[in-house]
Amino acid sequence: MGRIAGMTWSIIARDADGSLGVAVASRFFAVGALCPHVRSGAGALSTQALCNPLYARPALDAMACDEDPASIVARLTTADEGRDHRQLHTIDARGRIAAHTGALCIEWCGHCAGEGFSVAGNMLAGPDVIAATAMSYAAAASLPFADRLIAALAAGEAAGGDKRGKQAAALLVATTESYPALDLRVDDHPDPIVELKRLHDKSAERFQPFVSCLPSRRRLAGIVDRAIIEAEIDRFQRTRQRQIGGEQ
Repeated sequence: MGRIAGMTWSIIARDADGSLGVAVASRFFAVGALCPHVRSGAGALSTQALCNPLYARPALDAMACDEDPASIVARLTTADEGRDHRQLHTIDARGRIAAHTGALCIEWCGHCAGEGFSVAGNMLAGPDVIAATAMSYAAAASLPFADRLIAALAAGEAAGGDKRGKQAAALLVATTESYPALDLRVDDHPDPIVELKRLHDKSAERFQPFVSCLPSRRRLAGIVDRAIIEAEIDRFQRTRQRQIGGEQ
């Protein structure tokens, strides 16, 4: 098709319980492989436009050492000769936010921040995509964190995010462990955000409560009694139904 890049927008956030997450959508194959990065206790980021995945490790290392995200973003972009073509936004474990949208990123491009979250995008239909994503996230504090992130992406798409096409979406969430609590990717799909929501709903049936039973910092052996695991799955499902108002 001759397309080397497409519209991309993402939301990065810190939940009230300290969880960190990124949700991203793009007209770019396997966007979840390169753009979103999260580390428990450190922070989250998305590198976009002509993305630079080499930002991720030094940024997360620095956030783990409590360096101000603004200093991190400034240092990484200053050292990068391709910075005018990059977009980067970050949030640390304390909720501090920093962002960079290069001068040569394709319009519409930009970023905005709210309490505990940041939204950024490029090659978008217009600023309403970012505004709707942010508004949805800010208004949905009662939703579980991952549901809230996906709903925010869907709101951005409804505001025109799909004008240049759609292909891939991803969700990456870290809670307390070195491994992710959720790592969902839709690499090539005609309606990737809808498919991402379907995968997330499927993960809530057994995967998410099962992960909570794995070995952890608090419980080194995890839960190995299958009856207790099944009880935890049942408890998780009942709690989730209450949180989302019985809607799937």
